[in-house]
Amino acid sequence: MARLPRLECPSLPHLVVQAVLPGQSLTQDAQDSQALHAALLEAARAYGVTVHAYALLPDRFLLLATPSQSGGLSLFMQAVGRRYVAGFNRRHARQGGLWAGRYRATVLQPARYLLEAMAFIELAPWRMGLVGGPVDTSQAVPSSLAHHLGQRTDPLVQDHAVFWTLGNTPFDREAAWKRRLEEGQGAPLVSTLAEAAHTGWALGDVAFLASLQGQFGRRVAPSPRGRPRKLAALQASDTSD
Repeated sequence: MARLPRLECPSLPHLVVQAVLPGQSLTQDAQDSQALHAALLEAARAYGVTVHAYALLPDRFLLLATPSQSGGLSLFMQAVGRRYVAGFNRRHARQGGLWAGRYRATVLQPARYLLEAMAFIELAPWRMGLVGGPVDTSQAVPSSLAHHLGQRTDPLVQDHAVFWTLGNTPFDREAAWKRRLEEGQGAPLVSTLAEAAHTGWALGDVAFLASLQGQFGRRVAPSPRGRPRKLAALQASDTSD
């Protein structure tokens, strides 16, 4: 069965995952991390992509990003790859690609999943055992966490309107976000977000998914398990006669 084209929706947030090849590292030192951050910032400005959250992990990077135009996210990711991998190869005297295939992404309903995707990204270093706690920014795991806790201003990050609903002032939002991260995130939700990013199926309620399906004229979520709806309806009417 042919693979469906990647779903990309302007003005909606996307949870993006780009993994590196097995045995490779995304960054080898602070200079690499700075170079990748610069590549992300330059590409975001060039292609109209707004980054709401990110984490640069040992074997992948995670983004929550909203493209402003059709195709913008793909162009953004291509530009990041060209600039960063070329520089990485020069610095470390290596050749060839760095990415383990194409990037993965899922479209999210903002009201329902934007904050969950932010938490998924910013808690990733803690889930991987790279930091001592869910709001630990003391170790060198580059991410948007310090920005959202008010510890520094990150030029790469632009907060989504949903994040602003956490409080009327920056202090209120930072405190609310800290509490939310300290509460953690359940394993089922983590699994749901990770699977959606891997498969490319959109995440949202029934109305949101139906709207996307009508807009793009294709399936945007997996078919429900169990009996087909038409068959189930016919069987229900048979039993009621």
